[in-house]
Amino acid sequence: RRHDIHLKQKAFKRFVPIGWLSQMMYSNPTHSNGYHQQPQQDHHPTDRRPEMSHGQRARRGRRPGSRSRDSSRDGHDGAGSLRVSDQKNLQQQQQQQQRPPCTEFDMAYFHSYAHVGIHEEMIKFDHNFSLLSSFSCRVKANVDRNEKKMLRKEGDQVRTETYRQAIMQHQSSIEGKVVVDVGCGTGILSIFCAQAGAKRVYAVDASEIALQQANEVVKANNLSDTVIVLHGRVEDVEIDEEVDVIISEWMGYMLLYESMLGSVIIARDRWLKPGGLILPSHATLYIAPVTHPDRYSESIDFWRNVYGIDKLLGVFDTQKDPCVFAVSAMMPLAKQCAFEEPCVETIVGENILTWPHVVKHVDCYTVTIGELESVHTKYNFKSMMRAPLHGFAFWFDVEFAGPAMSPTHSHAQPSLTETPVDGNQRKKRVNPNEALVLSTAPEDPPTHWQQTLIYFYEPIDVEQDQLIEGSVTLSQSKENARFMNIHLEYASGGRSFVKESVMR
Repeated sequence: RRHDIHLKQKAFKRFVPIGWLSQMMYSNPTHSNGYHQQPQQDHHPTDRRPEMSHGQRARRGRRPGSRSRDSSRDGHDGAGSLRVSDQKNLQQQQQQQQRPPCTEFDMAYFHSYAHVGIHEEMIKFDHNFSLLSSFSCRVKANVDRNEKKMLRKEGDQVRTETYRQAIMQHQSSIEGKVVVDVGCGTGILSIFCAQAGAKRVYAVDASEIALQQANEVVKANNLSDTVIVLHGRVEDVEIDEEVDVIISEWMGYMLLYESMLGSVIIARDRWLKPGGLILPSHATLYIAPVTHPDRYSESIDFWRNVYGIDKLLGVFDTQKDPCVFAVSAMMPLAKQCAFEEPCVETIVGENILTWPHVVKHVDCYTVTIGELESVHTKYNFKSMMRAPLHGFAFWFDVEFAGPAMSPTHSHAQPSLTETPVDGNQRKKRVNPNEALVLSTAPEDPPTHWQQTLIYFYEPIDVEQDQLIEGSVTLSQSKENARFMNIHLEYASGGRSFVKESVMR
């Protein structure tokens, strides 16, 4: 289907050059995506660092008018200051050795964000995709022109407006302070922070757009004295001062896809002052069982009987006449093509069978890179209705709470509540009077993240109050840490299943 092809082409083009794509497809014939074979060994990318210019490697951010770190060598102390400088150099070398290498997959990921189209998508959000997609239940409704305009306006504002509101809400923590924007892209969040009165904003991005466009955007807004654009990875660029605020739009599909949260963690550990502010401050990933008969029907049922061809089998001898065949033989391939990989699409609240379960709650003040390498949870649902179970949906919320109150960045979160119900975690909702929230839930206005769905090859009929239980494991691929392996186990009505997918 055209929509499936569009999704896959967009995903592959964004993250993997075409030459690498063909190599990945054909160099490993034993690779399985979504089938229950024995797990294959992941292929490690080469550790050779891609060639970079000296300017890219050594690009640094300094306070305006500040002296170099090595300027102490010219002081009166002579050998004494030299020893201090040598000690600093040794510490820098040790820190650099501990930083993860920049792999070819990383370079491809950064290059994918050098095209202005992806930034336009995130700022503007292509509503024709969500409104006119045959996968969306909204198509079934008679959406008039005025409603489309309203939805388009809401979608345009959801992501960008929420960040702008968060910056203005925390203006007292930003005004006169030093900010770092991790993954600045075109620099829109950096501009917002500067307009909120930030003393200085370091806009960091490893893609070429930081050099090509972010600087131009800063100049066009007459903010060159406030916003400093740094081209490079957070692991590699240098900022010669502590920062008061870290802001980043790091969330990927299913929250953790692309592993950009790791860059925020590195920035936090390198530069954030004790008691500093991180925006967003918290994030929560959810899972819930879904029913989506329209989606399944359009992808699969079409092949059950095409122009009555299958009915001809009772009239003709298919062994003598090879032109007459059962088109339903296409069913296995149709299911594989439609449901082998995770699908990013828009659903509505009516597709959800139960209260969602919390897969992972992230406190950006305390989370570590290690705990993001693999996330595992067990779930326990009771269906609220009688319906076919077609798969599971994932979505997330992020919260823009205030700064940590202790020097260790420990951050209590009284605004979130969690009530066990029949062994399950009820949906965490934040009091809007206490914190600003950006939600990608099906019942909220659509965003470019939409929802991520894992469809079964065969639906399961469930009754009202029937138990649905199992577990899900999300882990970084050893082949490419920006890919996500999804291992889903589920059981209902005495039947158990396993579904494995890779989000590329």
